[in-house]
Amino acid sequence: MESELIIFRMFITFIFAMLFGFQRQHAHKPIGFGTFTFVAIGSCGLAIIGMEFGEGNPLPILGAIVTGIGFLGAGALIKTTDKIYGITTAAGIWVFAIFGLLIGVGDYLVGGAVYFFVWIIILIDLYFEKHGVGSYQKRIFFEIKMKDIEKFNHLLKTFNKVKMISMESEKENELEKYEYLVECNGKKLRKVIELLNKLKWIVGYRVE
Repeated sequence: MESELIIFRMFITFIFAMLFGFQRQHAHKPIGFGTFTFVAIGSCGLAIIGMEFGEGNPLPILGAIVTGIGFLGAGALIKTTDKIYGITTAAGIWVFAIFGLLIGVGDYLVGGAVYFFVWIIILIDLYFEKHGVGSYQKRIFFEIKMKDIEKFNHLLKTFNKVKMISMESEKENELEKYEYLVECNGKKLRKVIELLNKLKWIVGYRVE
């Protein structure tokens, strides 16, 4: 393979991976610019080597890359007691390894299509995040006096959508504890928190 072609493929991979990685870092995701660029460039380089020394059959090398990147993606997952974060990031790492492979073997059409649809997915995901939909819902715990239940029901109308997860009653102390999933973006959530801090009848609350 000519040196100019090798440099061209590496350069394309670098530029496009860099742009995506910059967006991820700008969005304060756990993995950003460096990782996505390294993964794509490394995959592209190995794909080129596979084409050069694999006697026209780079599939063994390409398969090993995709499998190995899966372990790297698994390292991006963050598990809490009841939720796993970073799945989109892990999938993104895997997809960008494939993007690098496609450019490395010279399949610009499929590589470009993969890159295009990655951005479409990210834009849709940003919309969901902005509006607090789906996995971006917030979990809120409320503790209120039983006599204030009507006020509490009115407060819940502040959110776009609410779903009660659990309810606990303490008759001795005349308290009720609720756990809700709510659709709420960051801006509205800050306003709700300011409101909760002003309401004296709210015994306590916690946002996750």
